[in-house]
Amino acid sequence: MGKATKATKKFVSSGQLKKTIEARHKKQQIKKRMASRRGANNGKPKAATVSEGAPDDEEDGEEDEAPSKAVKSKGKAMTVDDILGGGFMDESDEDEGGMSSDGEGEGADEDDISEAGSFASVDDLDDEGAGHLEELSKLAERDPEFYKYLQENDRELLDFDPSTTIDLDEPVDDEDEDEDVEMEDRLPNLTMAHLNQWQKALLQQRSLRALRKLLIAFRSAAHMNEEGQVLAWSIDNSTVYNKLVVTALKYTPVVLEHHLPYKTLPDGRFKAPTQNKKFQTLQKLILSYFQNILHLTSQLTDSEMLQLAVKESAKLIPYVISSRRTVKGYLKKCLELWSSAEDSIRIAAFLSIRRLVSSTDQSILDNVLKSTYLTFVRSSKSTNAHTLPSINLMKNSASEIFCLDHAVSYQHAFGYIRQLAIHLRNSMKVKTKEAYKQVYNWQYVHCIDFWSIVIARACDVSSRKGGAESELSALIYPLVQVSLGAIKLMSSSRCYPFHFHIIRSLLHLTQHTETYVPIAPYLVPILVSTITSSSRPKASTLRPLDFELQIRAPQQYLKTRVYSEGVVEEAAHLLAEWLGSPVVQGSIAFPEITVPIAVSLRKALKATKGSKGSSGKDIGVVKALLERIEDSTKWVEQKRANVSFAPGQMEEVDEWEGAIRSKVGDSPLCKYVKVQRKAREKRRKLVEKARKGEGQMLEDDD
Repeated sequence: MGKATKATKKFVSSGQLKKTIEARHKKQQIKKRMASRRGANNGKPKAATVSEGAPDDEEDGEEDEAPSKAVKSKGKAMTVDDILGGGFMDESDEDEGGMSSDGEGEGADEDDISEAGSFASVDDLDDEGAGHLEELSKLAERDPEFYKYLQENDRELLDFDPSTTIDLDEPVDDEDEDEDVEMEDRLPNLTMAHLNQWQKALLQQRSLRALRKLLIAFRSAAHMNEEGQVLAWSIDNSTVYNKLVVTALKYTPVVLEHHLPYKTLPDGRFKAPTQNKKFQTLQKLILSYFQNILHLTSQLTDSEMLQLAVKESAKLIPYVISSRRTVKGYLKKCLELWSSAEDSIRIAAFLSIRRLVSSTDQSILDNVLKSTYLTFVRSSKSTNAHTLPSINLMKNSASEIFCLDHAVSYQHAFGYIRQLAIHLRNSMKVKTKEAYKQVYNWQYVHCIDFWSIVIARACDVSSRKGGAESELSALIYPLVQVSLGAIKLMSSSRCYPFHFHIIRSLLHLTQHTETYVPIAPYLVPILVSTITSSSRPKASTLRPLDFELQIRAPQQYLKTRVYSEGVVEEAAHLLAEWLGSPVVQGSIAFPEITVPIAVSLRKALKATKGSKGSSGKDIGVVKALLERIEDSTKWVEQKRANVSFAPGQMEEVDEWEGAIRSKVGDSPLCKYVKVQRKAREKRRKLVEKARKGEGQMLEDDD
């Protein structure tokens, strides 16, 4: 090759020359096998194939088009001849995420690492040419999104002659390709012609050789412009870059599904194709590609491309599920996006997490449940108008994962609810400001609400339909006890917003599980103490307090009219919601349940006549509620007037209550609650619109 360059001399002096030569010999033996299988080597006589003692400049052109991907050894300069030899991959497998079949990658010998680096043995698995026309016709059913993408972007790939084959070794006719440029000066430039040729081979023949070349180029895109990286291609066109990334993400799952079909069980779970003969050879290539996807997602700034990467990577989960390290890294990245990205990417990341737990490996489900809950808790530390919607999205999505396997979820839920109980017990014993902060914080509130959502979904009466009771139903009692204990920890008026948050969670639990929870004793005292206050509330120009965004009333709101009116309105609404729930309103004992409530409210209204602390608005809200309670009491009494069974005949009682609960929507109290819900929802939309600057005044839209 003429005079040795400075980089070549430096590499020889590094002591890596012997290892590089040995690795090149192994690669040349692979080329011999490929030439023997084809009967010729790139159009040359068989005798002209590269031998172990052939000089560097006699390398054939097979890998000139797409040299093997490479990672530069730390502190070691390398030439392009070394790249073509593939020996540099001896040290790169760990960086690429290649692992042995047991998933850990430890203990692999040098030969295995070299194979994982070159991936040339993948070509021996190719079965190009036949049977893909029928499979292509079914693509619209199996993957309609990918088929739609082909129709919109690569229509010509769907119209092809199955009798023709594509020679990937044929030089690409592209005017931008300069074959006379010295490899030592620059890498070959990836063009659209290369991608089109690979696309045709992938779609029409499901070619593994084309897939290998594509994924080597994808690695160049993932690690482009990074120091310490020796790559196979240079990409100087943004259109080619985007086309390469999209092609790799969309086409790879299709090709792998053809060569490595996995089994889907009746319950929706999947089984990794580890018994497939091709799996051992392809696994290292897949793991390397999967690691490159994870690396790329950390760099992408375009939301659509990031969403595509997360969405398509989920299709590869059955092929990487046996690698514990890869699964752990993927879960960590998905949870990061799930907790911090925009909504569309959050949903895509959650679906990927959901795909992970669909495997038959029970240990993965345990890891996902634990990691998901801890990520949610960390993300809920700070709550405001901007973060609350995303926190609610995390609650609802995470609860779905916890409801996949109730028996496994019970172990985690029991431990975390026990933690909440321990924090509450410590606060009750110590009774210091710091101890109270262990309970009176946003994380505690959101944890109570999260477990209420999980148990309500798992034990929902409407979805049970006479089936077996969920294992999570045993946690209803301890969760309710912890919640009520947190309410009783501090009873000052400044903590009313915290009480309302906990009561909302209990209401959600009550309405879905039809479990009776005595909430009235915690709401009636708030109403009574507020409207019978002996001190006159201070006039204030403060805007009404949003109780959903506060767990502690600001100091300036205390003893103001705007705060007392807000407290009365919120407490009355929650009390009406509880009384109107099926388990309370549909109870045959509803008139008896409402007796102490009605007596307390009447007594409080009577006391307000001489009180300076009540306003006409507060009294009006309580009076309206009391009237609806009395009307609903009469409604239930009329329904049970013709009852002929005794209270001890529980079967008849349950049957009567089951019939009345289907009609509770017709009761006066439930109609009142529906009107209140609509009014509050309309007001919230106006406030939200004003917060975003979409409206200057909070006026009703006609």
